[in-house]
Amino acid sequence: MGRTSDAKERLLQAVLELIWQGSFGSTTIDHICEKAGVKKGSFYYFFESKSDLAIAALDVNWQCRKAELDTVFSPTVPPLERIRNFCEMGYKKQLEMKKECGCVLGCPLFSLGAEVCNQDEKLHNKIKEVLGHYHCYIETAIRDAHAAGLIDAPDAGAKARMLFAYSEGLLTQARILNDAEVLREMPDGVLSMLGANNRKEV
Repeated sequence: MGRTSDAKERLLQAVLELIWQGSFGSTTIDHICEKAGVKKGSFYYFFESKSDLAIAALDVNWQCRKAELDTVFSPTVPPLERIRNFCEMGYKKQLEMKKECGCVLGCPLFSLGAEVCNQDEKLHNKIKEVLGHYHCYIETAIRDAHAAGLIDAPDAGAKARMLFAYSEGLLTQARILNDAEVLREMPDGVLSMLGANNRKEV
């Protein structure tokens, strides 16, 4: 049973890496099995399709990311600092990935979502679900900053959508240019859009 469980975990990890570094369409089940070191029969023991594997992998990955975001967006951290730290975390993550695989990868959810939005409804819905979780963290921080009188943002949901679109746009640009330094402007840009004048709370 230990070997079987390990095989499933390796498949989950392999599909995310292959899709992020390449694309969903170019990633085949054979590629996934080869990278995971798992036989094709084992793949179909756990999953009916590549799409089902990708959905399961996104769920597992989200649990890991949620733990990170719970720390970054902890209510004990002043709200504008939460937002700045989130932006800086994105920059550091892209630097790590470039060092590991040789290129800037941007946001896997946006890259994958743009590719499958009109092709795979189940996978597309999962991506929207996970992106919605990210949006909630940002919205809560904006709401708290507004309540504290740090910014004027009575419609925190609209501000969150605007900031999320801006940050994802920079991530996409960083991938296209293969330049993580594009992301250095994100923290100040986001806070400027909030009218926070780039200040941090004490």
